[in-house]
Amino acid sequence: MGKLSHYGSRGEVRMVDVSEKAVTTRTAVAQGFVKMKPAVVRAVRRLRNPKGNPLEVARIAGIAAAKRTAEWIPLCHPLPLTHIDVTARLCQNGVEVRSEVTATAQTGVEMEALVAVTAAALTVYDMCKALDKGMEISGIVLVKKTGGKSGDFFRGAGAAVAGNHKNNLKKTTRSRGR
Repeated sequence: MGKLSHYGSRGEVRMVDVSEKAVTTRTAVAQGFVKMKPAVVRAVRRLRNPKGNPLEVARIAGIAAAKRTAEWIPLCHPLPLTHIDVTARLCQNGVEVRSEVTATAQTGVEMEALVAVTAAALTVYDMCKALDKGMEISGIVLVKKTGGKSGDFFRGAGAAVAGNHKNNLKKTTRSRGR
């Protein structure tokens, strides 16, 4: 395991200097799940939600949040994102949220993908809370990342998002690091 790069020699927190890093194309995919009661799933499916279509609003919220990740996470670099895709898919017991983010930059886009999924999941909760305040947000994970000095990462096929929905992860167990 490598050392944490956000600490200086005296333990002070700092933003990592990426000035000398190569500009490469980097991608990251993240996912999460919003578990809800069957009645809420039915209401979302029938678009009988007091606030409108939560899946579409969640998609837009995730895209907007990815672009503002450096404002959410204090030590993240603001990045010129070249692609953001957020999907919110209704499943048997909730909503699966997935994001894919790409940038050609000096540092990775893992946080942008994770922030997109988090914001989208929170938006689903907000849009449906009038129907059920007991919904659960879980399983927010990085599924894969490519590019950069540390190499590629692929979450293993056995790692499913919490919930009883089908897992769409590709069956790979490769993981490369420093």
